[in-house]
Amino acid sequence: MITYQSDGIAMPKIARRKVSAWVKQVAALHGFETGDIAYIFCNDAKIIDVNRQYLQHDYYTDIITFDYTEGNRISGDLFISLDTVRTNAEQFGTDYATELHRVIIHGVLHLCGIDDKGPGERENMERHENDALALLAQQP
Repeated sequence: MITYQSDGIAMPKIARRKVSAWVKQVAALHGFETGDIAYIFCNDAKIIDVNRQYLQHDYYTDIITFDYTEGNRISGDLFISLDTVRTNAEQFGTDYATELHRVIIHGVLHLCGIDDKGPGERENMERHENDALALLAQQP
């Protein structure tokens, strides 16, 4: 089950059914089924608290993915800072909705085992994000 929650911030306007179907489609293309995936939309204050408490990182980020995947069934809690998503959209010259969808699928791609920290991995992640965004654009 894919759920959407907000913590201390208004829930973003997303087409939940469409996004959930998209997430399942992208997971399937990578050989995975979806288990329990919780999206928790929050602000920068919450994301830095989560980053400090659980990862010992002292910086803001757009998403933190807690991976509970077992076998080929992806599951996890995905904290998304809407403040950082908005800042990134402005910085990268893209619209907010596109950036939000990019971050939503970024977490799923992490659950599917795609990393973005090592040499060449960032480019690979971006390619998978772009492919996934193209699929979303094709959905009714």
